[in-house]
Amino acid sequence: MARPWNFAPGPSALPETVLQQAAAEMLDWHASGMSVMEMSHRGKEFMQIRNEAEADLRALLGVTEEYAVLFMQGGATAENAIVPMNLLGRVAVPKADFVLTGIWSVKSHQECLRYGDAQIAASAGLAATINSRLQQPYTWVPPSTSWHVRPDAAYLHLCSNETIGGVETMDWPDTAALGAPGVPLVVDASSHFLSRPMPIEKTGMLFAGAQKNAGPAGVTVVIVRRDLLGHALPVCPSAFDYSRVAAEHSMFNTPPTYAIYIAGLVFKWLRQLGGLATMEQLNIAKANALYGFFDQSDFYQLPVERSARSRMNVPFFLTDPARNADFLQGAEARGLMQLKGHKSVGGMRASIYNAMPLAGVMALIDYLKDFERSHG
Repeated sequence: MARPWNFAPGPSALPETVLQQAAAEMLDWHASGMSVMEMSHRGKEFMQIRNEAEADLRALLGVTEEYAVLFMQGGATAENAIVPMNLLGRVAVPKADFVLTGIWSVKSHQECLRYGDAQIAASAGLAATINSRLQQPYTWVPPSTSWHVRPDAAYLHLCSNETIGGVETMDWPDTAALGAPGVPLVVDASSHFLSRPMPIEKTGMLFAGAQKNAGPAGVTVVIVRRDLLGHALPVCPSAFDYSRVAAEHSMFNTPPTYAIYIAGLVFKWLRQLGGLATMEQLNIAKANALYGFFDQSDFYQLPVERSARSRMNVPFFLTDPARNADFLQGAEARGLMQLKGHKSVGGMRASIYNAMPLAGVMALIDYLKDFERSHG
């Protein structure tokens, strides 16, 4: 049976070759006589899986030993609390700064307020006039030259790709250039993680829920500079204390073993493709094709500024919302799934993560053209 094109924002499509390998190894991993689901997390079989996953991830992103790589639970949403609980203790007065570019960075800011002072360094939440044109809320990224970062903040938080709004921050600033050289940059890269090379060296830490580009729901990757470990607030649970998790190589408690295994297969798939530079070129081709179609159409509307358009999440609207139901019904009939936009913003959204091939994007474009011809 032909598989449909899955444009879900997460959990999202996985590479078919990864699913096939996982299916082949389901009952017996490498002649061990066990499924990965049945293994002891401290047994030599799973330790091999975990160690290879970390090594492949380090190779993909160029992560040095200056950083710890952690496989944690709770998703990026839990990290909104885990990050301040671990990092606010670095400074005498607990404080952190936030760049607000959409719903997820707003949630991160609100969660931090439970543990300390959370200041807004910059926000795209208010409409602004730039170059004599009005920009709508959360459809752009404030230029880093306008960010006001306190030099004594524990960290600066940036959500580098807003899954819901489709806003991507392509360039990550060095905090020294912002007048805050000692402030580590913390990046939530969940929905474009592994879609392109990423300047880990500019960050104090990066985290990402796996269920967009790196694997199934259940494991969250945390890459944290080792000098930031050991500052957890007393309220931080032991299982979420980065220093403890790092000391135990992500084995402080039972980790999400099967999710780590699948993520490890994804890492190997990416390396076999040629790495993140190759993946970036494939993603650019997909995004250019889709945005190129929308830019020549008056039937569909794109909310996001050109400079901030995400390569991974493409929100769009029909000029007549009354046709939304017909659009989605017709899309599903063509094998184009999960195109409905997030409930908070409405409209449509196509998530074109790493596992979505160009052929799937072209199938969507063909349907967009046909729907416009028949309903325009």
